[in-house]
Amino acid sequence: MEKLEQTVPGGRVAGKFEGRFKSVADRFAANFSELGEVGASVCITLNGETVLDLWGGRVVPDAPAAWNADTVSIVFSSTKGATALCAHILADRGLLDLNAPVGQYWPEFACNGKENVTVRMMLDHSAGVPVIRDPLEKGDVNNWALMCDKLASQAPFWEPGERHGYHALTFGWTVGELVRRVSGKSLGTFFRDEVAKPLGLDFWIGTPELIESRVSPVILFKPEKGAPLLAFAQLAVADRQSIPGLFIFNDGGFNPNRRDCHAAEIGGANGMTNARGLAGMYAPLANGGTARGVKLVSADTVARMGQVSMATHMDQTLMARTRFALGYMKSMDNRPQNNMGNMILTERAFGHVGAGGSIGFADPSCGLSFGYTMNKMGEGILLNARGQGLVDATYRALGFTSNTGGVWI
Repeated sequence: MEKLEQTVPGGRVAGKFEGRFKSVADRFAANFSELGEVGASVCITLNGETVLDLWGGRVVPDAPAAWNADTVSIVFSSTKGATALCAHILADRGLLDLNAPVGQYWPEFACNGKENVTVRMMLDHSAGVPVIRDPLEKGDVNNWALMCDKLASQAPFWEPGERHGYHALTFGWTVGELVRRVSGKSLGTFFRDEVAKPLGLDFWIGTPELIESRVSPVILFKPEKGAPLLAFAQLAVADRQSIPGLFIFNDGGFNPNRRDCHAAEIGGANGMTNARGLAGMYAPLANGGTARGVKLVSADTVARMGQVSMATHMDQTLMARTRFALGYMKSMDNRPQNNMGNMILTERAFGHVGAGGSIGFADPSCGLSFGYTMNKMGEGILLNARGQGLVDATYRALGFTSNTGGVWI
Protein backbone atom coordinates (compact mmCIF):
# COMPACT_ATOMS: atom_id res chain seq x y z
CA MET A 1 0.00 0.00 0.00
CA GLU A 2 1.25 3.48 -0.90
CA LYS A 3 0.88 6.38 1.51
CA LEU A 4 -0.74 9.67 0.56
CA GLU A 5 0.15 12.94 2.26
CA GLN A 6 -0.71 15.95 0.16
CA THR A 7 -1.54 19.59 0.73
CA VAL A 8 -4.89 20.72 -0.66
CA PRO A 9 -6.76 24.03 -0.33
CA GLY A 10 -7.46 24.55 3.36
CA GLY A 11 -5.68 21.47 4.64
CA ARG A 12 -4.19 18.10 3.77
CA VAL A 13 -5.33 14.72 2.53
CA ALA A 14 -3.83 11.51 3.87
CA GLY A 15 -4.23 7.75 3.88
CA LYS A 16 -3.11 4.75 1.88
CA PHE A 17 -3.95 3.02 -1.37
CA GLU A 18 -2.83 0.23 -3.68
CA GLY A 19 -0.94 1.56 -6.69
CA ARG A 20 -3.59 0.64 -9.25
CA PHE A 21 -6.00 3.02 -7.47
CA LYS A 22 -3.74 6.06 -7.76
CA SER A 23 -6.23 7.67 -10.15
CA VAL A 24 -8.84 7.53 -7.36
CA ALA A 25 -6.40 9.15 -4.94
CA ASP A 26 -5.67 11.85 -7.52
CA ARG A 27 -9.38 12.43 -8.06
CA PHE A 28 -9.97 12.70 -4.31
CA ALA A 29 -7.27 15.37 -3.99
CA ALA A 30 -8.59 17.16 -7.07
CA ASN A 31 -12.05 17.40 -5.50
CA PHE A 32 -10.56 19.84 -2.99
CA SER A 33 -8.68 21.96 -5.53
CA GLU A 34 -11.23 21.87 -8.35
CA LEU A 35 -14.69 21.17 -6.90
CA GLY A 36 -14.74 22.96 -3.54
CA GLU A 37 -14.56 19.92 -1.26
CA VAL A 38 -14.14 20.97 2.39
CA GLY A 39 -13.82 17.72 4.36
CA ALA A 40 -14.30 14.17 3.10
CA SER A 41 -13.33 10.51 3.17
CA VAL A 42 -13.32 7.70 0.60
CA CYS A 43 -12.75 3.99 1.08
CA ILE A 44 -12.67 0.96 -1.23
CA THR A 45 -12.55 -2.72 -0.40
CA LEU A 46 -11.96 -5.50 -2.90
CA ASN A 47 -12.77 -9.11 -2.03
CA GLY A 48 -13.22 -7.93 1.54
CA GLU A 49 -9.80 -6.28 1.88
CA THR A 50 -9.19 -2.55 2.05
CA VAL A 51 -7.36 -1.27 -1.03
CA LEU A 52 -7.88 2.47 -0.53
CA ASP A 53 -8.60 4.51 2.60
CA LEU A 54 -8.27 8.29 2.34
CA TRP A 55 -9.48 11.31 4.27
CA GLY A 56 -8.72 15.00 4.46
CA GLY A 57 -9.69 18.65 4.49
CA ARG A 58 -11.38 20.47 7.35
CA VAL A 59 -14.36 19.84 9.58
CA VAL A 60 -15.62 23.40 9.01
CA PRO A 61 -14.70 25.84 6.20
CA ASP A 62 -13.19 28.69 8.20
CA ALA A 63 -11.34 26.96 11.03
CA PRO A 64 -8.10 24.96 11.12
CA ALA A 65 -9.54 21.74 12.63
CA ALA A 66 -8.66 18.88 10.28
CA TRP A 67 -10.85 16.05 9.03
CA ASN A 68 -8.96 13.14 10.57
CA ALA A 69 -8.95 9.38 10.04
CA ASP A 70 -11.66 8.97 12.71
CA THR A 71 -13.85 11.95 11.76
CA VAL A 72 -17.49 11.02 11.17
CA SER A 73 -20.46 12.87 9.72
CA ILE A 74 -24.17 12.49 9.05
CA VAL A 75 -24.67 10.48 5.86
CA PHE A 76 -28.38 11.25 5.44
CA SER A 77 -30.10 8.62 3.26
CA SER A 78 -27.03 6.45 3.01
CA THR A 79 -28.43 5.34 6.38
CA LYS A 80 -31.21 3.54 4.51
CA GLY A 81 -28.74 0.92 3.35
CA ALA A 82 -28.03 0.07 6.99
CA THR A 83 -31.72 -0.02 7.90
CA ALA A 84 -32.56 -2.25 4.94
CA LEU A 85 -29.69 -4.57 5.84
CA CYS A 86 -31.19 -5.13 9.29
CA ALA A 87 -34.47 -6.25 7.69
CA HIS A 88 -32.65 -8.57 5.28
CA ILE A 89 -30.71 -10.17 8.13
CA LEU A 90 -34.01 -11.00 9.84
CA ALA A 91 -35.43 -12.31 6.57
CA ASP A 92 -32.33 -14.43 6.02
CA ARG A 93 -32.86 -15.98 9.47
CA GLY A 94 -36.47 -16.84 8.62
CA LEU A 95 -37.87 -14.35 11.13
CA LEU A 96 -39.28 -11.83 8.64
CA ASP A 97 -41.25 -12.89 5.55
CA LEU A 98 -40.78 -10.30 2.79
CA ASN A 99 -44.06 -11.37 1.14
CA ALA A 100 -46.14 -11.32 4.32
CA PRO A 101 -48.59 -8.52 5.08
CA VAL A 102 -47.10 -5.89 7.38
CA GLY A 103 -50.08 -6.40 9.67
CA GLN A 104 -48.67 -9.80 10.63
CA TYR A 105 -45.88 -7.98 12.50
CA TRP A 106 -47.37 -4.50 13.02
CA PRO A 107 -51.18 -4.89 13.35
CA GLU A 108 -51.81 -1.18 13.91
CA PHE A 109 -50.43 -0.39 10.45
CA ALA A 110 -53.01 -2.52 8.63
CA CYS A 111 -55.82 0.04 8.42
CA ASN A 112 -57.25 2.82 6.24
CA GLY A 113 -56.31 1.17 2.94
CA LYS A 114 -52.98 -0.28 4.06
CA GLU A 115 -54.30 -3.74 4.92
CA ASN A 116 -52.56 -5.38 1.96
CA VAL A 117 -49.20 -3.65 2.30
CA THR A 118 -46.42 -6.26 2.36
CA VAL A 119 -42.96 -6.14 3.88
CA ARG A 120 -41.57 -6.06 0.36
CA MET A 121 -43.56 -2.87 -0.37
CA MET A 122 -42.08 -1.23 2.71
CA LEU A 123 -38.60 -1.93 1.36
CA ASP A 124 -39.13 -0.83 -2.26
CA HIS A 125 -40.91 2.47 -1.54
CA SER A 126 -44.30 1.35 -2.87
CA ALA A 127 -46.17 1.21 0.48
CA GLY A 128 -47.83 4.56 -0.19
CA VAL A 129 -46.70 6.45 2.91
CA PRO A 130 -43.74 8.52 1.65
CA VAL A 131 -44.54 11.43 3.95
CA ILE A 132 -46.69 12.21 6.98
CA ARG A 133 -49.86 14.21 6.41
CA ASP A 134 -50.39 15.50 9.95
CA PRO A 135 -48.50 18.70 10.75
CA LEU A 136 -45.38 17.86 12.73
CA GLU A 137 -43.92 19.95 15.51
CA LYS A 138 -40.24 20.68 16.02
CA GLY A 139 -38.71 17.66 17.71
CA ASP A 140 -41.33 15.16 16.54
CA VAL A 141 -38.80 13.56 14.20
CA ASN A 142 -36.89 12.37 17.28
CA ASN A 143 -39.94 10.63 18.78
CA TRP A 144 -39.94 7.05 17.41
CA ALA A 145 -43.32 6.02 18.84
CA LEU A 146 -45.05 9.18 17.66
CA MET A 147 -43.77 8.89 14.10
CA CYS A 148 -44.71 5.21 13.91
CA ASP A 149 -48.20 5.93 15.25
CA LYS A 150 -48.77 8.67 12.68
CA LEU A 151 -47.64 6.42 9.82
CA ALA A 152 -49.76 3.54 11.07
CA SER A 153 -52.95 5.57 11.28
CA GLN A 154 -52.85 7.52 8.02
CA ALA A 155 -54.27 6.47 4.66
CA PRO A 156 -51.83 5.81 1.80
CA PHE A 157 -51.25 8.36 -0.96
CA TRP A 158 -51.84 5.68 -3.61
CA GLU A 159 -52.95 2.07 -3.81
CA PRO A 160 -49.98 0.28 -2.22
CA GLY A 161 -47.87 -1.64 -4.69
CA GLU A 162 -49.26 0.10 -7.79
CA ARG A 163 -46.58 2.79 -7.94
CA HIS A 164 -43.72 4.04 -5.86
CA GLY A 165 -42.40 7.24 -4.39
CA TYR A 166 -39.24 7.73 -2.38
CA HIS A 167 -40.02 7.33 1.36
CA ALA A 168 -37.34 9.85 2.25
CA LEU A 169 -37.72 10.10 6.03
CA THR A 170 -40.51 7.59 6.59
CA PHE A 171 -38.44 4.61 5.39
CA GLY A 172 -36.62 4.70 8.70
CA TRP A 173 -39.83 3.95 10.58
CA THR A 174 -41.70 1.79 8.07
CA VAL A 175 -38.77 -0.63 7.88
CA GLY A 176 -37.23 0.18 11.25
CA GLU A 177 -40.41 -0.59 13.17
CA LEU A 178 -40.55 -4.00 11.53
CA VAL A 179 -36.98 -4.61 12.69
CA ARG A 180 -37.92 -3.53 16.22
CA ARG A 181 -41.05 -5.66 16.43
CA VAL A 182 -39.46 -8.80 14.99
CA SER A 183 -36.11 -8.58 16.82
CA GLY A 184 -37.25 -7.03 20.09
CA LYS A 185 -34.44 -4.47 19.80
CA SER A 186 -34.51 -0.89 18.64
CA LEU A 187 -33.22 -0.35 15.10
CA GLY A 188 -30.01 1.31 16.28
CA THR A 189 -29.34 -1.41 18.84
CA PHE A 190 -29.95 -4.22 16.35
CA PHE A 191 -27.65 -2.57 13.80
CA ARG A 192 -24.94 -2.10 16.43
CA ASP A 193 -25.16 -5.67 17.73
CA GLU A 194 -25.60 -7.53 14.44
CA VAL A 195 -23.63 -5.40 11.95
CA ALA A 196 -21.43 -2.62 13.33
CA LYS A 197 -19.89 -4.50 16.26
CA PRO A 198 -19.13 -7.78 14.44
CA LEU A 199 -17.58 -5.89 11.52
CA GLY A 200 -15.78 -3.36 13.74
CA LEU A 201 -17.51 -0.38 12.15
CA ASP A 202 -17.58 3.17 13.46
CA PHE A 203 -21.21 3.49 12.32
CA TRP A 204 -24.18 4.58 14.41
CA ILE A 205 -27.94 4.96 14.10
CA GLY A 206 -28.43 6.94 17.28
CA THR A 207 -25.03 8.46 18.01
CA PRO A 208 -23.65 8.25 21.57
CA GLU A 209 -22.61 11.56 23.09
CA LEU A 210 -19.01 10.41 23.43
CA ILE A 211 -18.75 10.39 19.62
CA GLU A 212 -19.75 14.06 19.27
CA SER A 213 -16.20 15.38 19.53
CA ARG A 214 -15.40 13.56 16.26
CA VAL A 215 -18.45 14.77 14.32
CA SER A 216 -17.99 17.13 11.38
CA PRO A 217 -20.99 19.47 11.00
CA VAL A 218 -22.94 19.48 7.76
CA ILE A 219 -22.43 22.46 5.46
CA LEU A 220 -25.79 22.98 3.76
CA PHE A 221 -25.97 23.45 0.00
CA LYS A 222 -26.77 26.98 -1.15
CA PRO A 223 -28.02 27.14 -4.74
CA GLU A 224 -26.89 29.98 -6.91
CA LYS A 225 -29.38 32.79 -7.23
CA GLY A 226 -31.65 32.16 -10.20
CA ALA A 227 -30.63 28.51 -10.56
CA PRO A 228 -33.51 26.35 -11.85
CA LEU A 229 -35.37 24.29 -9.26
CA LEU A 230 -35.72 20.55 -9.60
CA ALA A 231 -39.22 19.40 -10.55
CA PHE A 232 -40.02 18.11 -7.06
CA ALA A 233 -38.88 21.41 -5.50
CA GLN A 234 -41.05 23.38 -7.92
CA LEU A 235 -44.09 21.35 -6.89
CA ALA A 236 -43.19 21.62 -3.22
CA VAL A 237 -43.11 25.41 -3.42
CA ALA A 238 -46.34 25.54 -5.41
CA ASP A 239 -48.26 23.11 -3.16
CA ARG A 240 -47.08 22.46 0.37
CA GLN A 241 -49.69 19.72 0.79
CA SER A 242 -48.28 17.75 -2.15
CA ILE A 243 -45.98 14.81 -1.45
CA PRO A 244 -42.86 16.86 -2.32
CA GLY A 245 -44.22 19.75 -0.26
CA LEU A 246 -44.74 17.61 2.83
CA PHE A 247 -41.34 15.99 2.26
CA ILE A 248 -39.55 19.34 2.34
CA PHE A 249 -41.65 21.40 4.76
CA ASN A 250 -43.09 18.83 7.21
CA ASP A 251 -39.88 17.26 8.49
CA GLY A 252 -40.59 17.35 12.23
CA GLY A 253 -37.63 19.59 12.95
CA PHE A 254 -34.88 17.39 11.52
CA ASN A 255 -31.57 19.23 11.81
CA PRO A 256 -28.36 17.35 10.97
CA ASN A 257 -26.31 19.62 13.21
CA ARG A 258 -28.30 19.25 16.44
CA ARG A 259 -27.30 16.85 19.19
CA ASP A 260 -30.91 15.68 19.72
CA CYS A 261 -31.14 14.67 16.05
CA HIS A 262 -27.85 12.79 16.35
CA ALA A 263 -29.00 10.90 19.44
CA ALA A 264 -32.35 9.84 18.00
CA GLU A 265 -32.70 6.72 15.86
CA ILE A 266 -33.82 8.05 12.47
CA GLY A 267 -33.24 5.12 10.17
CA GLY A 268 -33.91 7.07 6.99
CA ALA A 269 -31.56 9.96 7.59
CA ASN A 270 -29.23 10.23 10.61
CA GLY A 271 -26.61 7.50 10.33
CA MET A 272 -23.24 8.73 11.56
CA THR A 273 -20.11 7.27 9.99
CA ASN A 274 -17.33 7.80 7.47
CA ALA A 275 -16.33 6.16 4.19
CA ARG A 276 -14.63 3.32 6.04
CA GLY A 277 -17.90 2.53 7.81
CA LEU A 278 -19.94 2.52 4.61
CA ALA A 279 -17.46 0.44 2.63
CA GLY A 280 -17.07 -1.93 5.57
CA MET A 281 -20.81 -2.49 5.85
CA TYR A 282 -21.12 -3.32 2.16
CA ALA A 283 -18.00 -5.52 1.98
CA PRO A 284 -19.86 -8.73 2.96
CA LEU A 285 -22.64 -7.90 0.49
CA ALA A 286 -20.09 -7.64 -2.32
CA ASN A 287 -18.78 -11.10 -1.48
CA GLY A 288 -21.71 -13.45 -1.10
CA GLY A 289 -22.74 -12.20 2.34
CA THR A 290 -19.45 -12.84 4.16
CA ALA A 291 -16.26 -10.83 4.63
CA ARG A 292 -13.34 -11.13 7.06
CA GLY A 293 -14.98 -14.11 8.73
CA VAL A 294 -18.26 -12.32 9.42
CA LYS A 295 -21.37 -13.68 7.74
CA LEU A 296 -24.29 -11.25 7.58
CA VAL A 297 -26.58 -13.06 5.14
CA SER A 298 -26.53 -15.94 2.66
CA ALA A 299 -25.52 -15.65 -0.98
CA ASP A 300 -29.15 -16.20 -1.99
CA THR A 301 -30.21 -13.24 0.14
CA VAL A 302 -27.51 -11.04 -1.43
CA ALA A 303 -28.82 -11.99 -4.88
CA ARG A 304 -32.34 -11.00 -3.85
CA MET A 305 -31.15 -7.73 -2.30
CA GLY A 306 -29.66 -6.60 -5.62
CA GLN A 307 -32.63 -7.25 -7.88
CA VAL A 308 -34.69 -4.33 -9.22
CA SER A 309 -38.03 -4.37 -7.43
CA MET A 310 -39.58 -1.06 -8.53
CA ALA A 311 -38.69 1.35 -11.35
CA THR A 312 -40.54 4.29 -12.84
CA HIS A 313 -40.22 7.32 -15.06
CA MET A 314 -42.04 9.39 -12.42
CA ASP A 315 -41.26 8.81 -8.77
CA GLN A 316 -44.19 10.22 -6.77
CA THR A 317 -41.86 12.08 -4.40
CA LEU A 318 -38.83 13.02 -6.49
CA MET A 319 -40.74 13.63 -9.76
CA ALA A 320 -38.00 11.90 -11.73
CA ARG A 321 -36.85 8.48 -12.93
CA THR A 322 -35.82 6.16 -10.12
CA ARG A 323 -34.90 2.46 -9.75
CA PHE A 324 -35.03 0.60 -6.45
CA ALA A 325 -34.14 -2.84 -5.19
CA LEU A 326 -35.46 -3.97 -1.79
CA GLY A 327 -34.22 -1.06 0.29
CA TYR A 328 -31.45 -0.03 -2.07
CA MET A 329 -30.94 2.20 -5.08
CA LYS A 330 -29.85 0.74 -8.40
CA SER A 331 -27.78 2.49 -11.05
CA MET A 332 -29.55 5.69 -12.12
CA ASP A 333 -28.36 7.66 -15.14
CA ASN A 334 -29.92 11.13 -15.10
CA ARG A 335 -27.38 12.85 -17.31
CA PRO A 336 -30.15 14.29 -19.52
CA GLN A 337 -31.40 15.98 -16.32
CA ASN A 338 -27.98 17.23 -15.33
CA ASN A 339 -29.02 19.00 -12.11
CA MET A 340 -30.62 15.81 -10.75
CA GLY A 341 -27.32 14.04 -10.14
CA ASN A 342 -26.49 10.45 -11.02
CA MET A 343 -25.56 7.15 -9.45
CA ILE A 344 -23.93 5.23 -12.29
CA LEU A 345 -22.74 1.80 -11.15
CA THR A 346 -22.83 -1.64 -12.78
CA GLU A 347 -26.13 -3.44 -13.24
CA ARG A 348 -25.43 -5.85 -10.37
CA ALA A 349 -24.38 -3.14 -7.90
CA PHE A 350 -26.72 -1.83 -5.21
CA GLY A 351 -26.39 0.75 -2.47
CA HIS A 352 -27.67 4.14 -1.43
CA VAL A 353 -26.81 7.80 -1.77
CA GLY A 354 -27.35 10.43 0.88
CA ALA A 355 -28.46 14.03 0.48
CA GLY A 356 -25.59 16.19 -0.66
CA GLY A 357 -23.63 13.37 -2.26
CA SER A 358 -22.49 10.62 0.12
CA ILE A 359 -22.72 7.00 -1.07
CA GLY A 360 -22.11 3.42 -0.03
CA PHE A 361 -22.58 0.42 -2.30
CA ALA A 362 -21.71 -3.20 -2.98
CA ASP A 363 -20.86 -4.57 -6.40
CA PRO A 364 -20.94 -8.39 -6.40
CA SER A 365 -19.82 -8.44 -10.04
CA CYS A 366 -16.27 -7.61 -8.94
CA GLY A 367 -16.19 -8.03 -5.15
CA LEU A 368 -16.15 -4.24 -4.69
CA SER A 369 -17.49 -2.17 -1.82
CA PHE A 370 -17.22 1.60 -1.78
CA GLY A 371 -17.89 4.47 0.62
CA TYR A 372 -17.66 8.23 0.27
CA THR A 373 -18.71 10.84 2.84
CA MET A 374 -18.30 14.58 3.04
CA ASN A 375 -19.43 17.56 5.08
CA LYS A 376 -20.22 20.00 2.25
CA MET A 377 -23.48 19.10 0.55
CA GLY A 378 -23.72 19.41 -3.23
CA GLU A 379 -26.58 20.02 -5.61
CA GLY A 380 -29.08 17.49 -6.86
CA ILE A 381 -30.74 14.43 -5.35
CA LEU A 382 -28.13 11.81 -6.18
CA LEU A 383 -24.36 12.05 -6.61
CA ASN A 384 -22.74 15.25 -7.76
CA ALA A 385 -19.45 15.42 -9.64
CA ARG A 386 -17.32 14.81 -6.52
CA GLY A 387 -18.82 11.44 -5.63
CA GLN A 388 -19.54 10.21 -9.14
CA GLY A 389 -16.01 11.17 -10.18
CA LEU A 390 -14.59 8.92 -7.45
CA VAL A 391 -16.91 6.07 -8.46
CA ASP A 392 -15.93 6.47 -12.12
CA ALA A 393 -12.22 6.48 -11.29
CA THR A 394 -12.70 3.31 -9.22
CA TYR A 395 -14.39 1.43 -12.03
CA ARG A 396 -11.77 2.53 -14.55
CA ALA A 397 -9.02 1.34 -12.21
CA LEU A 398 -10.72 -2.07 -12.18
CA GLY A 399 -10.75 -2.25 -15.97
CA PHE A 400 -14.30 -1.14 -16.71
CA THR A 401 -14.34 0.86 -19.91
CA SER A 402 -17.67 2.59 -20.50
CA ASN A 403 -20.85 3.82 -18.84
CA THR A 404 -22.44 5.28 -21.97
CA GLY A 405 -25.35 2.85 -21.67
CA GLY A 406 -26.23 3.99 -18.15
CA VAL A 407 -24.21 1.35 -16.30
CA TRP A 408 -20.51 0.56 -16.12
CA ILE A 409 -19.40 -2.33 -18.34
